[in-house]
Amino acid sequence: MSTAVSDALLEPTRRPVAVATLTDVIDAEVSEKSGLGGAAVKAGYAAAKKLGGNFVTSATDRLLPQFASALDPFWATKGEQPFGAHLAAQPEAAADALLAVTDAKAANTSHGSAAKVYGSLRGKAKDHVVAALPRLGAAVERLVP
Repeated sequence: MSTAVSDALLEPTRRPVAVATLTDVIDAEVSEKSGLGGAAVKAGYAAAKKLGGNFVTSATDRLLPQFASALDPFWATKGEQPFGAHLAAQPEAAADALLAVTDAKAANTSHGSAAKVYGSLRGKAKDHVVAALPRLGAAVERLVP
């Protein structure tokens, strides 16, 4: 049986690489956005990066356990197909699982600025997460032995 996503990504020596890789996925997805919606995402992301303390990387690290757990059931059912394709084949379920993590964090954060930025972008977040699933899946697959 293959290693669970959560076991692989949270393994202490692998976790920093996982955080860096997933932060790179976020950066790449944001940089490819275009149009009015893309401008809003880019502005929100720039605002998040200005929150200090390497906010995006530290948020990715803090949320990694929940994200990895959300991906575990999908990993367990991927079979032989690439993980990105497997996620993209069930976009609603995969996006909902990942957004449940960020929704819960936003609802319970003491960081008012972060919650405001998230709230301003949440309406279109599912579309953006769905678009990111192939790249996310490919990145995760590279990280899981």
